[in-house]
Amino acid sequence: MVYLLRGKSPGGRKYFLSPHIVRYKTIWLTLEKIPGHMGVDIMKSDAIINLPEDILSSTEERSEEITFFDYTAAGSSRGKSVLNKNAISLVISGEKTMHFTEKTVYIKSDEFHFLSAGNCVASMDPTGKEAFRTILLFFDSKTLSNFFIKYNHLISALKNKGKIISQHYVAFKKDRFVSNYIVSLDLLLQSRARLSPAMKLLKFEELLLHILETYPQKLLSFQTQTNLNTDDFELRKAVETNVTNPLNLEELAFLCHTSLSTFKRRFLKLYGMPPNKWILQKRMEAAKNLLANHKEKPSGVYYKLGFENHSSFSQSFKKNFGLTPKEFQQQQLNVYQ
Repeated sequence: MVYLLRGKSPGGRKYFLSPHIVRYKTIWLTLEKIPGHMGVDIMKSDAIINLPEDILSSTEERSEEITFFDYTAAGSSRGKSVLNKNAISLVISGEKTMHFTEKTVYIKSDEFHFLSAGNCVASMDPTGKEAFRTILLFFDSKTLSNFFIKYNHLISALKNKGKIISQHYVAFKKDRFVSNYIVSLDLLLQSRARLSPAMKLLKFEELLLHILETYPQKLLSFQTQTNLNTDDFELRKAVETNVTNPLNLEELAFLCHTSLSTFKRRFLKLYGMPPNKWILQKRMEAAKNLLANHKEKPSGVYYKLGFENHSSFSQSFKKNFGLTPKEFQQQQLNVYQ
C-alpha cells in the first residue's frame, strides 16, 4: 500500500514491517500492527518523529514536493513530532488531540485540517472506540505558492472581500465533495503502489480549488511557517504572470519595485538560472504551442511574446528547435494531413 516502515535490527540486518520493532533515530519503539490496516500503534513514544521523512520508505519519496500517506493508530499514545512539511489531514475515523505553540486542537472524523510545518505533541484518548485513521497529504510551501500564483486570477478578487487573518492551523467541516474526494483518494492509493508526481499535483489542486470556491477566506488565511519571503513571492507572481507578455527585464523589475541588478540577483536565487535564459525558454515553449495548436502566423507570434522583431524571434526559435517558425508550422501541417 502507501506505506512501509523499514529500518535495521540491532545486529544491522535490514527488515520491513513484519518485525514489530522499528528504529527512529536512536530510540527503539515497540509497534503493534492493526489488523486489517497498514498502520501501526506506537506503544512507547519517547522519540521525536520527523514527518514525513521517518514514515516514508524511499529517499525519492522524501524528496518529492507532494506526498500522500495512509496513517492508522489505535490505543493510548502520546508523542512529539516535527512537521518538516505542511500537511492536510483527511480524517477517516477516530479522534486525536494535537498541541501546537499557540493552540490545542481536537481532531475529529467530521473535519479535515491544514497544519503548518512546525513542532507538535499529539495524544490519543485510551477510551477511544475507533482507531484513528487519516490520509495525510504533505506539501512544501513552494507548492502552495505555485498554486496561489497559478490561480491568482481567482484569488485577487477574493482578497478584496474582507480582512484575512493569518493562521498556522485551519479546520474545515467535511462536505459531500470532500467526503467523496477522500473515498476516491483512498481507492487510488489502494490500487497503485506509487502515484506519479503529476497525479499527486492533480489531486492536490483538485482539493484546493474546491476549498478556494467553497471556503475562500479560510484557505487564504492559512499561513505556512516556512512561507517564501513576501518579496520573492511578488517577484515570482510578476514574472510568471507576465512571462508571455511583451515586457523586458527593466519593466519586470519595475513591477517588482526593485532595481534591475537586484531583480537579476533574486531571480537567479529563485530559479537557478539568469532571467533572460529562463524567460526565453518559457517564451519558446509558448511560441511552439501557439504555432502548433492555434495556427497563428509567425509574424503575429513574435510581438505577443515580447521579441523586438521577427528576425530575432526566428533565430531564437531555430536555435531551440532546429527549424524556423514557418518550417515548424509546415511540419505540423504535414503531420496532420
